[in-house]
Amino acid sequence: MSKDYTPIANRMEFPPDTPQPNVYPLSWVSQTKKLEEVYAAAQRENWDPAKLPWDSFDVSRYSWEEREAIAYWWTILSVFDASAPPVFAHALIKTYEVHEEDPVRRCFFSVTRDEQNHEQMCGLAITKLLEAASPLTYEPRTDLGRRLQKNAHWLYYNGGRYWDGYKKAVPKYSLAVLFSSFLMGEIAAATIFHQMAAGCSEPVFKEAFRNIGRDEGRHMAICMSVMERDYPHLAVEDRSIITKQIRAGYLFLSAVLFEPPPQFWDLPDDFIATQREAEAIARNAGFHIPDYEAKKENWRNAMLNLKGVLDRYGIPFPAIPEVGITGEEVRDVDMDEIIPVF
Repeated sequence: MSKDYTPIANRMEFPPDTPQPNVYPLSWVSQTKKLEEVYAAAQRENWDPAKLPWDSFDVSRYSWEEREAIAYWWTILSVFDASAPPVFAHALIKTYEVHEEDPVRRCFFSVTRDEQNHEQMCGLAITKLLEAASPLTYEPRTDLGRRLQKNAHWLYYNGGRYWDGYKKAVPKYSLAVLFSSFLMGEIAAATIFHQMAAGCSEPVFKEAFRNIGRDEGRHMAICMSVMERDYPHLAVEDRSIITKQIRAGYLFLSAVLFEPPPQFWDLPDDFIATQREAEAIARNAGFHIPDYEAKKENWRNAMLNLKGVLDRYGIPFPAIPEVGITGEEVRDVDMDEIIPVF
């Protein structure tokens, strides 16, 4: 720097505008009352997975095959829920960069915190059932366990591809587009966790599912509030993007809510047969995983609920032939730039 340089603070009364997007300058505008209510509920309803009734959980009453089967379901969930804290942290940063109103930022902070709880729940269940720190590195005790571990490796491989795409996608899209994808995951998640809470016989899992389902219901309310605020003024070019993202979301989230379709998931031929075998064993052990037809009906209902939301704003809904929903054909989904979350 030249010795003759004069700091701009000595040449201007006020500094120039901060280049955007940037988290500065901050403001604390609050215009959406519903979001204040949702954030207050999040503060009241926060829970700690470590404080669930783990003393009632006796893993020795399950066979090793049952333990591996149940741990596998938590492993599938962890592909989605263990990625959710950084996924929502990215979105939280974006709410600051675009200077969203204060309750939107706080609500996204609460979602990030909730998803951290869900990740911890996955970890506690898996490590207690397998007596190991990771489903990828423990020594399987049964033939089914060995096959399930191979499945888990392939799930995480595919999940890593999603994360790379998500990081590229978030800066490109408006929050209006992001919220439609987020809502899709929350509608479906709330349904499955309430069902599992009702059907599960293990007290610690039953309480966890109740808590997670309640969290997902709040997340859904956040998305709905922002969509009601923004969608009447949605840019025309965003409508087709949302249609494509819904189709992409179906393909991605089906791995946990239904069965993984080949359009995204690159999996070995025996993957689904092994997974169905494990699910049957887990169900017989009192761990309620919806069967194929129940999953299909759940997905269909979730898609129809989402369609009802988007129809209000004239956003074309994609065809989801796998669950019998007609709509706009989407053939050019870029699975390297998808943004759905669970």
